[in-house]
Amino acid sequence: MQTLHLTEHDAARAGDILRHGGLVAFPTETVYGLGANAFDADAVRRIFEAKGRPCDNPLIAHICDLDTLPTLWREIPDTARTLAAAFWPGPLTMILPRTAAVPDALTAGLDTVAVRFPSHPVAQAVIRAAGVPIAAPSANLSGHPSPTTYEHVLHDLGGRVDAIVEGGMSSVGLESTVVAVEEHRVTVLRPGGISPEMLAVVLDDAEVIIDPGVTCPVESAPRSPGMKYRHYAPLAPMTAFTGDPDRTAAAIREKIGMRTDCAALLFDEYDAPCSVVHYGGRADSLAQAHRLFDALRKLDDFAPTEIFAQCPDETGVGLAVANRIKRAAGFHVVNVP
Repeated sequence: MQTLHLTEHDAARAGDILRHGGLVAFPTETVYGLGANAFDADAVRRIFEAKGRPCDNPLIAHICDLDTLPTLWREIPDTARTLAAAFWPGPLTMILPRTAAVPDALTAGLDTVAVRFPSHPVAQAVIRAAGVPIAAPSANLSGHPSPTTYEHVLHDLGGRVDAIVEGGMSSVGLESTVVAVEEHRVTVLRPGGISPEMLAVVLDDAEVIIDPGVTCPVESAPRSPGMKYRHYAPLAPMTAFTGDPDRTAAAIREKIGMRTDCAALLFDEYDAPCSVVHYGGRADSLAQAHRLFDALRKLDDFAPTEIFAQCPDETGVGLAVANRIKRAAGFHVVNVP
């Protein structure tokens, strides 16, 4: 298959491809997404085929206006309206009971559907041109680090999809925060650029809890993308180190010793006697989020046999960064006292 290179001025063409059952990768503020008509079950199944994605891993429907919501959700509780007013358009995905119009292929057979309203102007233009909600996971091969640039998408999916819309580097750098919404409870299933602390600030009558699957492996059917499988991973096996940054850096250096066949993912303030990729300052979780996936891909350039990575403190957006690193490591984690 020949993959078309489209620009931000080609939204109408991208929308036409999507309406006719094609696959189009496009930029969002989180990561690049691989889109298909959310109401076209055959087109949605093509997403799974192109990515090599397990079919029990649900997708997110992307919208460009709130008027579309009744076609996707059976009901919209006040808690969801509050979150939409605070964080949409933006990097927040909400899960609620789906309508009969939503195909099983989109939800992996669940009775709920995840919906997001992205803020990226190109994403909005593409969705508007398509005239339907767009199902879109990250535009990468399943298990690989998510793509934050056109080049990342082309590397993974060139020849597998109909078109890629170029739109610069994603500003957030991590996939959206995913929450399951109830009237008096919001459960964070996947952390992202909207932290649990930010959610709590706007919710007066609902508690915010973090699903256990955020910090440890999930064996049951996932309720959200990014919960069950090893994700975001470079080619070599990786070990994540948690704890005080000075001590984790020292532990990584000790682990490496005299080896030259390994690599390290470190905060900007640290180094190691091996190939090193830095991904932000030790206290700058926003920079870490923005740079993480590009850094994970760069590690492959060294062809290491093993990778050692520093994890940030799990507060604010740091929770999302640590979640991605631990999943990339398959939850092989060393806690440094």
